[in-house]
Amino acid sequence: MSKTTMNPGPITLDVVGQVLNAEDRRRILHPLTGGVILFGRNFANRKQLTKLTADIKKLRPDVLISIDHEGGRVQRAKTDGFTHLPAMRKLGELWGAKHQSSHAAESAALAMATATACGYVLAAELRACGVDFSFTPVLDLDFGRSGVIGDRSFSRDPQIVFALAKSLNEGLRLGGMANCGKHFPGHGWAEADSHVAIPVDERSLQEILNDDAKPYEWLDLSLAAVMPAHVIYPKVDSNPAGFSKIWLHSILRQELGFEGVIFSDDLSMEGASVAGSAVKGAELALEAGCDAVLICNRPDLADQLLSKLKVSKTKLDESKRRLNRLMPTSPAVAWDLLQNEPEYRHAKGLLKQFNLI
Repeated sequence: MSKTTMNPGPITLDVVGQVLNAEDRRRILHPLTGGVILFGRNFANRKQLTKLTADIKKLRPDVLISIDHEGGRVQRAKTDGFTHLPAMRKLGELWGAKHQSSHAAESAALAMATATACGYVLAAELRACGVDFSFTPVLDLDFGRSGVIGDRSFSRDPQIVFALAKSLNEGLRLGGMANCGKHFPGHGWAEADSHVAIPVDERSLQEILNDDAKPYEWLDLSLAAVMPAHVIYPKVDSNPAGFSKIWLHSILRQELGFEGVIFSDDLSMEGASVAGSAVKGAELALEAGCDAVLICNRPDLADQLLSKLKVSKTKLDESKRRLNRLMPTSPAVAWDLLQNEPEYRHAKGLLKQFNLI
């Protein structure tokens, strides 16, 4: 399919199992579908995953096949040869406490090199099995308050988060994959888990911009996509960030100058329930500035979106233009060939050297 016929819609949805059924196929073929996100239940082994992604692409070459593959406890595929990557906190620990060691610069350089290695291994292995994109890196700061973030964060220090995320993004790029910073403007302070509750962060806008949002500002053009948090920041807006024009348009787009894709977080999460329904949530997210919305683990809600969501042609065209930038632009290296590729072997060797895998 040529770029002129790439027509991804704004809805990213999931599939039920390890092979496509008739309902999966119907949903994927719907013109509002633009992405398919995979979960652990969709993975049995590399052969099965490669066939599943190939079957999806046969139906819709223009859909973005994505996955949550951060490392640590959030990694959907970690058997049958997949490298179980470390939680990102491990990279922050490798960096070490700034200004407390005479070898601080050396530690920082090693941490950044391992972050690049993580990104490369992550991207190369997924792409070898037909996965286009991973929702990573986590840019949240680790304040020691949020259990759902915790060791998924690189560090409490926004400078360390920025440096390691930029290095990881470079590894993703070398592996032919785009990146997605999450959860804007920051989920690290709010204690509640937005999967099961509606978190609230009572801090001021200036506090958040001066701390949590700094990695987004500093990463600038190296960020391909951003996912906002299902968190309410009442001193800024009564809506969660993912439904907020203030956060997404005024701050992320205008003040920070972000020009990439904005994905909503999963609309079936409790943090999105303030919208009242999945359809209303999708409408609010798109109106606020999202280019694509995720609906996961609820086929019934996916069907509601596909049948009831109304999106203007202007919005569809704008979203399509951005979404197409996330598609890989270089061919993937086949799994067997990848095992002998010098860059891949070096990256895995570096991670083993520091006991990260």
